[in-house]
Amino acid sequence: MPHRTDVQMRFSDTDAQGHLNNSAYVVYAELARADLLDAVRGEDTYLLLAKLALEFKSQVRFGQRVWVNTTVTEVGESSVNLFQEVYADDEVVASLTSTVVFFDPQAQEAKPVPPEARGKLEADRPL
Repeated sequence: MPHRTDVQMRFSDTDAQGHLNNSAYVVYAELARADLLDAVRGEDTYLLLAKLALEFKSQVRFGQRVWVNTTVTEVGESSVNLFQEVYADDEVVASLTSTVVFFDPQAQEAKPVPPEARGKLEADRPL
């Protein structure tokens, strides 16, 4: 089931043509990923973005209502794959895929997804 994150667009997110700057989509996706993943990460859990792909579908103008739907598509040994759609006034305007890795900063390497986090993430996956 998608996890919805409402976004407050700022005027500074727009460019000289008056539409949402390309970099803002990445920031909005990051906000939505954090909104979902903060619920599953422990106090000593570190998450790193390992991969991000973005496809633009249409322009967004200042003042439109924007949100991001985030869906867990796969839970691996140490990573989570996500699919995100950015909406503006009920229209999909961009889609993103990403991979987030659970990381051990002491060992400087990926670590297994903790069992409690795995349970929560797999519960969010569509059947």
